[in-house]
Amino acid sequence: MEEIRLHGRGGQGVVKASQIVVAAAVKSGLHGQFIPFFGVERKGSPVYGYLRLSHREIRRKTQIYEPDMLIVMDDTLVTMPNTYAGLKPGGAVLINTRRPLEELNVPDCASVVAAVDATEISERRFGRNLPNTAVLGAFAHVASLVDRDVLFGEIAAAFGEGNRLSAAEGYETVRFLKGGNQDV
Repeated sequence: MEEIRLHGRGGQGVVKASQIVVAAAVKSGLHGQFIPFFGVERKGSPVYGYLRLSHREIRRKTQIYEPDMLIVMDDTLVTMPNTYAGLKPGGAVLINTRRPLEELNVPDCASVVAAVDATEISERRFGRNLPNTAVLGAFAHVASLVDRDVLFGEIAAAFGEGNRLSAAEGYETVRFLKGGNQDV
């Protein structure tokens, strides 16, 4: 079972992105589960959620304390104390950022750190910061947990062709800052 914790801000599409991943996982023959967590429910407030993907039935319904992967949709969250909490040694981190690795406070235990400038992609394509579909494209490249074509189909079904193109751009422009295929 792969356990992923997502961090973002209200209005960036953390919940919808996770629902799309679960739908794509199920269509790909996996089991998927998403548990959102909201503090103050308002736009711009930090939000996070827990995503599990597995080849077996998922019975666990708890928070994720030791994620295999972290997805951070807003790089202003890297200074918050709980953002990197519990990342498993050898885990992966995907961040929506254009900042260099040295500024991201990523723990040494991360074996893969990837970045995508999903904010730039979404602002150019949609005129506002809606990074979720570009981040999902980068996720498909970094994690290889869900079939890319199925995931992109779910994105198009939920949001339309423009968002599928945003995901494709995120997939193509992800940068590996540590580990992974740094020649991308």
